Parts: sequence; C-alpha cells; structure tokens
Amino acid sequence: MWRMRVKILRFAVLACVAWASNGRASEPGYSPANGLLVQVDWQDPFFLPRRFRNHCNFDVTLGIYYCSDRCGFEYQFYYCSRRSFGCCHIGTGYCGWDGLLRCRP
Repeated sequence: MWRMRVKILRFAVLACVAWASNGRASEPGYSPANGLLVQVDWQDPFFLPRRFRNHCNFDVTLGIYYCSDRCGFEYQFYYCSRRSFGCCHIGTGYCGWDGLLRCRP
C-alpha cells in the first residue's frame, strides 16, 4: 500500500513537471538589436517608456488600450527598442525578428 502511494506521488510530480515545461516553437524571445524582443501588437500602454505614455485611449473594436503619442487619429505608438519606434494603424504594428518596428498593411 505504501509503495503504491509513492508511485502515484512520483507520477503526479512527473506529470506536473512535464505540464509546466510544455513549450511551443515560435519566434525567438530575444532581439539582436536590444536584448529582448517585445511583442507590441497586443502590448499594454504600461509597457511603453513613460515619455511615450500620452494620448491614451480604448479601442472598442479591438478591445485594447493604446497610446498614440501625437501620432494622430487611428494610429498607435509602438516601441520595439531604443532605436526602433514609431506609429502604425491601431493593432497593425509588431517588432520583427531583427528588433525593428514593422507595420502590417
């Protein structure tokens, strides 16, 4: 009886470890340009540097908060690194594998 409980406990621990370490293949989580790759198409304005957190609104269509930082109506400010940031239409910007800002058409 005691050995059966130990086996069940070992199996449960192994299952938890396997579940927790479940990773998926995707783009690398870093950028050669500035260290970490920042996914900005879903990013909260809180993650922008403080100087760019102005003119913030809520987009009802996409259901996201965004900041425009003087970009203009229907534009969102995106920040990938110290050398790559700018404006794209709301919800269309992202950081490329090289750490540069890209806007989807």
